[in-house]
Amino acid sequence: MPRTCILTDSTICFTKSVFSGQEHVIILPHFVQVNNQLLPDSKDLSIYYSSSQNIHHPFTFPPSVDAFRSAYTSLGLHYKEIVVILLSSHLSQAAINAHTASQLSKTPANIFIIDSLNTAIGLGLLVQTAAEYSHRGYTGLEINRLIRGLVNHIYSVFCIPDLSYLYRAGLMDPAQAIVGEMLGVIPFFTLENGRLVHTQKIRSPRHLVDIMYEFIAEFENLKYLGLLQGITSFEQESKNLRDRINQNVRSTPLCEHSLSLALATILGPHCIGLVAMENAPKET
Repeated sequence: MPRTCILTDSTICFTKSVFSGQEHVIILPHFVQVNNQLLPDSKDLSIYYSSSQNIHHPFTFPPSVDAFRSAYTSLGLHYKEIVVILLSSHLSQAAINAHTASQLSKTPANIFIIDSLNTAIGLGLLVQTAAEYSHRGYTGLEINRLIRGLVNHIYSVFCIPDLSYLYRAGLMDPAQAIVGEMLGVIPFFTLENGRLVHTQKIRSPRHLVDIMYEFIAEFENLKYLGLLQGITSFEQESKNLRDRINQNVRSTPLCEHSLSLALATILGPHCIGLVAMENAPKET
């Protein structure tokens, strides 16, 4: 019987198409409600073109307690340990549901639950690393310790023009969001300890490129650099940012990824973000 599997959620962005331990990674989907239709999470954002003027805005549901319980029961038949790594608990209730399910589950497997304090690319980097450790024979307890240590080496920033999505997700005061959109404010956020923290306002498209590049320039020992986008509304800015990074950051190429449907419903479909992972001290 394989020792350890990794359970995660569908907001994840894998940075590699193939990686060690991939066969032991299981994904539980978020679901998105559009009017009366419930859709599993995917990379298809086409609903935003048709529903943007509809008063019934898309809404995301995390994997339920029952979904986690069922996963624990099923995986417990095949694995001795289950390491659960999920998007930030400040963005979704998935981690809370995972903990509740672990208290109710009767699986014989040991369960370790990690709030990644990240999502998308950051979550993918952690899950891929955990899968590699599992492939190399590390125990669930060891993987839990190592991944928690890596969380502090991943940094994310986001430009989020669709403030109404943040307040519908419970991440912003409604009045703040309405006034911000009326004034055409485009805020810039950092993800700090899993929370979106508003740090400054975008004054112009050129300013967006400048502050995103400034974010990257702070790192001296980058391991990975990723650009995350939904429906492209910053096409020229993205190109300018790519060009500047390619000219000045030779050690780490910029990789590009797409928002999942569920995450676009939380952060807004026009969100653009950067995720940086620095090299951590090597584990023995």
